[in-house]
Amino acid sequence: MQNTSKNRAPARKYVSTKQLSLAEFESPFERNLNPSNRWVILSKLLPWDELCSIYWKYVPEKSTGRTPLNPRIVLGAIIIKHLCDLDDRETVDQISENIYMQYFLGYTSFCDVPPFDASLFVEFRKRLGLEQINKINERISKIKQELEKKEDKKKQNNDDDNFQNQQDITHKGSLITDATACPQDIAFPTDIDLLNDAREKSEVLMDVLFKDSSMQKKPRNYRERARKEYLKIAQKKTKTRKDIRTALKQQLGYLGRNIRSIVAILETLDNIPLNKKQYKYLLVIQHLYQQQKMMYDNKTHSVEDRIVSIHQPHVRPIVRGKAKSKVEFGSKINITLVDGITFLDDFSWDAFNEGTRLKNSVEKYKERLGYYPKEVLADKIYCNRENRAYLKEKGIILKAKPLGRPAKVALSNQVSPGERNPVEGKFGQAKTAYGLDRIKARLSNTSESWVASIILVLNLVHLAEVALLWKLVEQIKIVLKKVLKFFKYFWYENTINKKLRVA
Repeated sequence: MQNTSKNRAPARKYVSTKQLSLAEFESPFERNLNPSNRWVILSKLLPWDELCSIYWKYVPEKSTGRTPLNPRIVLGAIIIKHLCDLDDRETVDQISENIYMQYFLGYTSFCDVPPFDASLFVEFRKRLGLEQINKINERISKIKQELEKKEDKKKQNNDDDNFQNQQDITHKGSLITDATACPQDIAFPTDIDLLNDAREKSEVLMDVLFKDSSMQKKPRNYRERARKEYLKIAQKKTKTRKDIRTALKQQLGYLGRNIRSIVAILETLDNIPLNKKQYKYLLVIQHLYQQQKMMYDNKTHSVEDRIVSIHQPHVRPIVRGKAKSKVEFGSKINITLVDGITFLDDFSWDAFNEGTRLKNSVEKYKERLGYYPKEVLADKIYCNRENRAYLKEKGIILKAKPLGRPAKVALSNQVSPGERNPVEGKFGQAKTAYGLDRIKARLSNTSESWVASIILVLNLVHLAEVALLWKLVEQIKIVLKKVLKFFKYFWYENTINKKLRVA
């Protein structure tokens, strides 16, 4: 048998693993920044003066104390965090290492010192709530309209006629609306786990209160036995209904005993020696015990305003009709999409019927733009009789299937399969790229600011895409003009040559 030749992989040249010194490493900082970098482009698009004025309006500058941070650094850091989907510490590290991010924040030169401590992000989120970020979104919408006016070739030259036409507009544009849930970063809540967490927290509170009490002997809490019984059921691969009910009864007994002991200790004290956070835990634990006891006695699994996390008691279960997860635990939002710009109209921790929010969205459209939308594209749940009558009264077209047995003419006005794709795409973009599917803030107001900041990033990305698209179109136009000029010259030369030949 003939031997076949083998093609061996080329041998790589050995490179020493010894790290170069900083002096030997070639730095590109002597060069100018790349003008096509995304942070450079985005920094030129944003109206920083107006954004900072909005920030100062809600966070006034103090005349005493430490000098506050530059508002451009605060707003820019929030944009960087959500645009790159980073946590607080990683955002600060990235800013101190990336020269383009520092240019975006308004730095005049590179600086490797962190701009602020990562813990300040919590304060930023407390200051910038839903109302403040919506103001910024409205300004972004106006910037986009101004850019579109500059690019519109059909714009009339007479400014008086333009002003008169703007005054005569009563209905213009389309409004797309939809709602979704924003899950919080919490463990999946089971009744046994919730009771165990509450029991462990009650034991900590009992230890704190006993230190300041005059009692000689601390009430028994059976914490070791309770822990063993919890692990016995938690580590089972398959749990029967009887096993779960037995474990619930045990944990309810331990938690109820701890709560009664805490009340007995408090009766011996003149004041409550608990800080604000500990006292909140005490109230949450008592309310959780009442809910779980009621569900156990009535053999049910639902209760009004059910607590699903003792650390975030404001979180509520949101029932959804999705195959992936029927119930999500977090907030529910209602957004409207107007010419590519997203507005966060409603934010609620309790589940709500989307149909009750359509009127509010339409009226906010009127406040922002000065006229009502020409048409509304919404899901079936929005199209109840009350909303249909309201839109008809305002002269707005509802693109949806009519009620009852519709005529052929009415069927032609319903939403086509792809018309509502933009709003679904916004949800997918926000949840996949910017972390809307896992809100990591723990407080109620900071979670609201987290969601609103993601909506802000969506609009900034859209604004940058529009600006880049128009820039590309202008470059294509220049190339086409050169090509047409060449063809005209070629045609002219051929025509002259033919005439000379005939002569």
